[in-house]
Amino acid sequence: MEILLLFCLILINGMFAMSEVALLTVRRPRLAALAKHGDRLAAAAVRLAEEPTRFLSTVQIGITSIGLLSGIVGEAVFAAPLAAWLQTLGLEYKTSGIVATAVVVIVVTYFSIILGELVPKRLGQHNAEGIARLVAWPMRVLAIASAPFVHLLSASTDALLKPLLKLLGIGGGDAGQEPLSPEELRTIVLESSKVLPKKHVSILLNLFDLGELTVRDVMLPRTRIESIMLEVPPEDLVRQISTAYHMRLPVFSNHEGELLGVLHLRKALGLLAAGALDRQGIEELVTEAYFIPASTPALAQLQFFQERKEHIALVVDEYGELMGLVTLEDIIEEIIGKFTTSLPSAAPALSWDEDGAATTDGATAVREVNRALGLALPTDGPKTLNGLILEHLQDIPEANVSLKIAGVPVEIVSAQGRAVKTVRLFKPPAPPPENPD
Repeated sequence: MEILLLFCLILINGMFAMSEVALLTVRRPRLAALAKHGDRLAAAAVRLAEEPTRFLSTVQIGITSIGLLSGIVGEAVFAAPLAAWLQTLGLEYKTSGIVATAVVVIVVTYFSIILGELVPKRLGQHNAEGIARLVAWPMRVLAIASAPFVHLLSASTDALLKPLLKLLGIGGGDAGQEPLSPEELRTIVLESSKVLPKKHVSILLNLFDLGELTVRDVMLPRTRIESIMLEVPPEDLVRQISTAYHMRLPVFSNHEGELLGVLHLRKALGLLAAGALDRQGIEELVTEAYFIPASTPALAQLQFFQERKEHIALVVDEYGELMGLVTLEDIIEEIIGKFTTSLPSAAPALSWDEDGAATTDGATAVREVNRALGLALPTDGPKTLNGLILEHLQDIPEANVSLKIAGVPVEIVSAQGRAVKTVRLFKPPAPPPENPD
């Protein structure tokens, strides 16, 4: 009977330990969601987790009380018989009592640690949500029953903790209440990749990356802008508009790059259908261009597009020179991926061939290359392969010149003037295996 009592005391100690770990490690947003849907057990667990000092005081009272009772019962049940048996082996009365007490303490402590601490805590960690919901009400009842002691311990703890936190320069909020950092949120998303669809994980990670980008990172460079040139024969003007892939195009008056504004092709369809499309008609339909600095954060620009009800912006540098063009679609694609209706390209998708090489245009964005080939070329400087190569080469580019950038072998296939036209990249060698010694 006494052995059963001791065993029960150890199990009760385990319940307190399991409750403590479960309520401290459970995901509160998950409990809050369950409580919002009417789960009373989850609601009780949320209320308990919101008062960690009171909850921990209740647990500590229980664990300390059970520990004392276990020691008393263990010594009362086992110490005397064990001492008597040791005396039959020739030990003196005083010595046998000391040895018996020491053995009982060691044995009871061992089982208390295994069955009353380690195993229950691991169970509480593995199923924090279920156990937190299960023990919430019993722990609240115990907290109410031991309210005087709990209030005394809670008040004493807070009285000592607040000046100590102030002395150490640590915030006085409850543990676990501080907002998660972006890196912590990113880690949570990555750890959830086994239960979330791959596309959802990609979108969430892209949102984190978007906060670090500027419109210069996502814009279409000036050399690749699809535009309308008015200083051309009428038949070429019709061809420019009838073959355009975008609905909004910048309009230039001449080849020197004098920008007039932006044309919405839908407005020009009437003139095109009537065969009356000419320079004067287009100039009357052109609207004022929306200019933005290249340093504008991409996430902020997304909000600006929404506020201004704009879909296209022309990117300029600090001197007001046109650098490129960015659209609402460009920024959205950074989040959800490329649209299937994007501008078709004559070039195939960028990928490694059988020889471990990849050939692309010098105007290709470095971020696009990194994403397609799994590389880590630097993106904090030049945004295109041409600019990146020129920065490292520091000379006029020539064909058949090779160099290495961030460990990636790069070859200039062709160059025109001061620009790299075609680039071949080679897959970098795999790092050698680490020496286990």
